[in-house]
Amino acid sequence: MRSVSNYLAILCTFCTLNCTAQNVFTPGKTDTARLSLDSAETVFLNNNLQLLAQRYNVDAQKALIIQAKLLPNPNFSFARGPLVPITDASSNFPHSNFFSNGENMAAISQLILLAGKRNKQIKLAEANAKLAEYQLYDLIRTLKYTLRTDFFSIYYLQQSAKVYDKEIQSLQQVVNAFNLQQGKGYISEKEVVRIKAQLYSLRSEYNDLINQINDTESELRLVLQIKNTYIIPEINNESVAKLNPRQYNITTLIDTAFVNRTDLQIAQTNTGISKLNYSYQKALAVPDVTASVAYDRQGSYAQNFQSAGIAIDLPFFNRNQGNIKSAKSMIAFSQATEKSTEASVEEQIYRALQKAYDNDKLYHTMDAKFSNDFERLLNEVLNNYQKRNIGLLDFLDFYDAYKQNVLQVNSIQLNRVNAFEDLNFYTGTNFFN
Repeated sequence: MRSVSNYLAILCTFCTLNCTAQNVFTPGKTDTARLSLDSAETVFLNNNLQLLAQRYNVDAQKALIIQAKLLPNPNFSFARGPLVPITDASSNFPHSNFFSNGENMAAISQLILLAGKRNKQIKLAEANAKLAEYQLYDLIRTLKYTLRTDFFSIYYLQQSAKVYDKEIQSLQQVVNAFNLQQGKGYISEKEVVRIKAQLYSLRSEYNDLINQINDTESELRLVLQIKNTYIIPEINNESVAKLNPRQYNITTLIDTAFVNRTDLQIAQTNTGISKLNYSYQKALAVPDVTASVAYDRQGSYAQNFQSAGIAIDLPFFNRNQGNIKSAKSMIAFSQATEKSTEASVEEQIYRALQKAYDNDKLYHTMDAKFSNDFERLLNEVLNNYQKRNIGLLDFLDFYDAYKQNVLQVNSIQLNRVNAFEDLNFYTGTNFFN
């Protein structure tokens, strides 16, 4: 009779385990935020400090356009000093009257830029401002890619964490039930040790998974610029399931990338800047003219001397040869970089589309009912183990197979979503949103 009561106690404990195992995974943080992908992107665009810094850089470059349009200031000079010696009646020594008989000299001059230097400076400033804008857009593209991939990674890792949480709770309940019967001869010590070993292994794997989630959470919080918050991504699985890599052909993707890829636009802009700089350096070889008018009282052969003139450097030695040669070499460097970027764009899209096809094909080979069948069988295996219809090894093997199945399914789904995100990133467009 005592044996039956002990068996019922174990059975009740297993029933409690079966209910407890249904608890969902909850993070160990007090502040949580459930975010959709659109909401996360809105927070990112409003809060990210790197974007704010780059926006200031854009404003700074645009201000230099204003500066480049300004004309050189005219130069004005004035001098006054004693010149004519005089002798008054009360003194036999000559002296100068600073105020009445001194020299007065005034001049005004204006630098005149030749060879279109001013227009070339304006074009260079405008190109640099456009470059800063492209750098801002490329930073947005890169950070959005980090945000979206982290977002999906956290979601699927959290789904995997639920499996560990469920199995750990289940095995812990089993261990607790076995500990109550320890030494009474109803449960073999070998069976207890085997269950505990499996429990410790699961806890170790679970801890590694939690660390991976927390590392990704930390990176996502930096992108969103939010503190002390555990983010729970919310995903529309139906929309994700409908993603189709065959929706766009490779020609469309490549053509779109050549229009929208900001790193390619940066390379093209750098080539344009190099050409503008080469033209500007050649213009610098042409000396500028300084035009001036002057007035001199009592400083020349005429009492009130007036003059107009020009001044220009004679380009005998320095004709800006080194800067011109350097600027010409930079054109070749920028053009080679641009061609390299174009080749990278094509290859990246080709490979990303190939991965999207492969991962989508693997995803559609999965049986949608398979996971539900596994969930149902998991409960049946637990019941059969309670009733001693199956042994410990069969019980643990099925639990391990269930865990591996869920982890594999989540990995396949994550790889598929990341393949579509790669296509978005490499084309510079949200084709697959």
